[in-house]
Amino acid sequence: MHRDQLQNINPNQLHGCHPLDLHGVFSDHPFHLIAEKPKTVPEKISPRLKILEKILKEVSFIDFPAKDHFAGYMRERYRRNCKPNTLRNAAASLKQFLTFYGRSGKGHIEQMTREDIEAFTEDLQDRGLKAVTVSNRLRTVYAFVRFLIEAKVLGYELLERKIRIRLPDRLPRAIDPDDLKQLLSAIDKVRDRTMILLLLRTGMRIGELLNTKVHDLDLNNHRILIYESDKTGVGRVAYYSDDAREALMSWLQVRNTFKEYLFYGRGDQPICYETARSIFMKCLKNAGLEYSGYTLHCLRHTFATELLNARMPLECLRVLLGHTSLEVTRIYARLSDKTRENEYFIAMERILRGDPDADDACDY
Repeated sequence: MHRDQLQNINPNQLHGCHPLDLHGVFSDHPFHLIAEKPKTVPEKISPRLKILEKILKEVSFIDFPAKDHFAGYMRERYRRNCKPNTLRNAAASLKQFLTFYGRSGKGHIEQMTREDIEAFTEDLQDRGLKAVTVSNRLRTVYAFVRFLIEAKVLGYELLERKIRIRLPDRLPRAIDPDDLKQLLSAIDKVRDRTMILLLLRTGMRIGELLNTKVHDLDLNNHRILIYESDKTGVGRVAYYSDDAREALMSWLQVRNTFKEYLFYGRGDQPICYETARSIFMKCLKNAGLEYSGYTLHCLRHTFATELLNARMPLECLRVLLGHTSLEVTRIYARLSDKTRENEYFIAMERILRGDPDADDACDY
């Protein structure tokens, strides 16, 4: 080290009194007397925590009763590892109820009665909300009530005669086979065709596919590993067919290889649901099906219906769809029961011939 360099050094720095970076001073010396200060990497905040903090910040500017109990309930939901969407929906439903409750003239949550919940239910129905939406709002309200009961704020009588909404038992809507051919023939972009074919051939929920990363693909075995479902939290394996594999390989050849997600948006994020929905609606329009009423979820319904028509066992289909209950999967059996369909037309043929008592052996 040169003498003129030593003159520029404060001796206190060598003893740590002034922790400055001396890399420039000792750049000519083979050994650095003072190590560089390690750079601190900012800790990543989980999406769930971001949602919770955002919710609690927003309600601080809103005037409604029981804000402290609202915050306690949301933190309890967070501790129970609820999904980000679950936290959002719970907060929206609860804010709506507590705002309605406050407008009724009651300032304390301890004054709540069954009539308050009834009035809230009727208000939702009068506004034209669907039965499923009203039922979901009520489910959140009763979960909040149970939270308050456990906190010794309310009594158990609010849970004695719970209000229940009769929900419609609708059939799942599958895409008509002719419409499906028309749709697939109208898709010209590689990415769009890959996305739609994977939804159609795997039965994956749109959220599951959008969250799929490239390393989740098992190309040798034609499958996608879903480590944790967004809806149920249960992992499973989704398989895809040869036509979906052909589209997938074409997409892998042209996509940005530095992106983590299979279908990526800006930055390191996957494309959002609204973008995927816009892609699907554009494909429907190109196929002349813009007024058909089909949605992305219809591709999942079509997947299930086609497999049942091909005589796949119901329990096997349940696992592929990621249903936690066989009763949910059984809904598709009503839509695709070929045995019942054949029996109907055989019986109707006898009626039209005017011989309803004909021997069954003659008809088979």
